Amino acid sequence: MKTVRPLVLVTALMMAGCASSEATAPASSGATWWNPLTYSWSSLAPWHWFGSSVEVSEQGVGGLNGATAMNEKAIGEGLSGNYQVRKGMRGENGNVITFFQALDDKQVKVEVLGDTTVSQIDVTDSDVKTSTGIKIGTPFSDLYSRAFGSCYKASGSDGVECKAPDSQHISYVFSGEWHGPEGLLPADDALKNWKVSKIIWRR
Repeated sequence: MKTVRPLVLVTALMMAGCASSEATAPASSGATWWNPLTYSWSSLAPWHWFGSSVEVSEQGVGGLNGATAMNEKAIGEGLSGNYQVRKGMRGENGNVITFFQALDDKQVKVEVLGDTTVSQIDVTDSDVKTSTGIKIGTPFSDLYSRAFGSCYKASGSDGVECKAPDSQHISYVFSGEWHGPEGLLPADDALKNWKVSKIIWRR
């Protein structure tokens, strides 16, 4: 009996070891971790990516940058699938300009311009922020004390465009009320109450 008992214990331990390694085999093989269905659903869930993956930074807007191809698929993916993307064309200074618009609830939230690759991205979505927390509706006075040296009259609009502080790629368009001469920059006292109406990224 003395020789049988250790043999039974060893056999039981070996069987437990085999069962344990067999039970953990799927996890160590990565089958659960790399499950495409699991990964796809978790990464595409709206609460996972909406509002955080699309951000304006020096590198671009979301996944869009100067290397992004000007096609619907690339632009949709660069914006994390948050929007419906459509292509458009318009005449500008005698040239035909191709652009893409990203819509949410039938409202244009992002417009992308470029030739073969993206050169400019205009953001009007109030849910999108810059990496420094600036968004549509941010007051002029939060960023600037005066317009001189940073701002100029925005082309083709009543707004004022200002270069973002310490940025080579980002500008803000401010809109508001002013009753002065057309074509001139509003006074600083008036501008302090204007708010960001568009964020522009340029290559």
